[in-house]
Amino acid sequence: MSNCDKIEFVDTHGQLPPLWSRRVAFFANLLALFFGNERQTQELVDEVGEIDSYGGRLIPIINLLFHSEDNLLVLEREPDEVLCRYLQEDLGLSLPRMQVMQHRDYIELGESLKTGKEIAVCHHLETLSQHGAEWLDGYVTDEILSHIATHLNCQTISSTAASQDGNNKYLLHQYQVEKGLPAFDTVLAASAADLADCARELAGRGYASVVLRSQIGASGIGMMRLRELENPESFPEVPDHFFYEGPCLVQGWLEKGILGIQKVRSPSTQLFLDETHIYAYDMTEQILSPDSIHQGNESPPAYLKHLPGLREEMMRQAASVGNWLHQTGYRGTASIDWLVVEREGKATPDVYVCEINARVTGATYPSLLARHFHPEGAWLLRNLRLSKPISTEELLALFDQPGHLFRPEKQSGILPLNLNFGKDNLVHKGQFLCIAETTAQCHHLLNLAERDLPIQWDTDRD
Repeated sequence: MSNCDKIEFVDTHGQLPPLWSRRVAFFANLLALFFGNERQTQELVDEVGEIDSYGGRLIPIINLLFHSEDNLLVLEREPDEVLCRYLQEDLGLSLPRMQVMQHRDYIELGESLKTGKEIAVCHHLETLSQHGAEWLDGYVTDEILSHIATHLNCQTISSTAASQDGNNKYLLHQYQVEKGLPAFDTVLAASAADLADCARELAGRGYASVVLRSQIGASGIGMMRLRELENPESFPEVPDHFFYEGPCLVQGWLEKGILGIQKVRSPSTQLFLDETHIYAYDMTEQILSPDSIHQGNESPPAYLKHLPGLREEMMRQAASVGNWLHQTGYRGTASIDWLVVEREGKATPDVYVCEINARVTGATYPSLLARHFHPEGAWLLRNLRLSKPISTEELLALFDQPGHLFRPEKQSGILPLNLNFGKDNLVHKGQFLCIAETTAQCHHLLNLAERDLPIQWDTDRD
């Protein structure tokens, strides 16, 4: 049992937990991730690119996450019909109904609900009203989503406060310190003017660099690494949006070669929270850039079997921080990101909860699909950017002709999870899920595809 009465923590060891038995309208409101921090949102758009088609990753999983064949998915871009046919006809997946509402219309709807502009409200909500969803959900539950739920007389799965608090790194850090859990060396910066003193203090503790983290961030937005700690004049300019929620965390950067560190690993644990349970249902290794920007995941991490006591310690901490997340009121899927640090002279590694992302994350999609199709197998997800944009038909054919395209009867292959389109309506980037018996076979699949396909690609951020 967990520390909270009647809330049970369950490690399912790779098996999918019992998910929602609810009929839902789900908003792919990715640009709401920062709860009104517009400058941070614009930075996400500028950094990631082709962001309006990211919601397409939800198409194959909504009816798995919510056990109904009459869910509604509200996207920011028309779905790709060719990929949808592959998901439905070749993979046998049930797909939700779909409606398009661009982010600017989502914002306009929020303003209309605040000011009582009924004509605008009716225009945007006609399909939703006809669908009659019992529940509303989204990447996050912001004020707009709560207003929509009130107008439609239905419920959100999490409140706005719970969604925002569950993604707050400062609140999580406070909890870790309060409960005596391992936590990063941290000092707070109320403004950019405090950074020199913060850096000086952490340099005195033996760190060669630090990371500045806003209380809410995602996909590397709201995170900045600072080097040359003895020379604050060299620090890059810190945008004001870092301090939108209040003080930032300045944390010692754990890396090989300092404080006896020999190796740093970055696993993640996939969670699902309902009213009475916290399920840990998959373990992955994150594929990160040198500055810790997420580029993919693989499951399971092979080293879990070889580092004594590691899984047990991760599950001990997961039960505790999972309780914290549950107590915020957050419900649904989430990910715990970890740092596992091997130090010279220590038989067991140090384990730190790095952050919790309380939403559908970059690891949720592949985990749900891979465990649906191959519960005992392995999977690998990579974000790949094509050097030459092509059509969906061409891309699927290039995977299918050499026999690399995933089909359920084979239980092995590459599954294009989502495709990101440019203004030319061609595929510029995508998320590709390799499913096989072992992680080595998954890597082999991706290597074969890269070698055999007559187009080049590069790994990219999530």
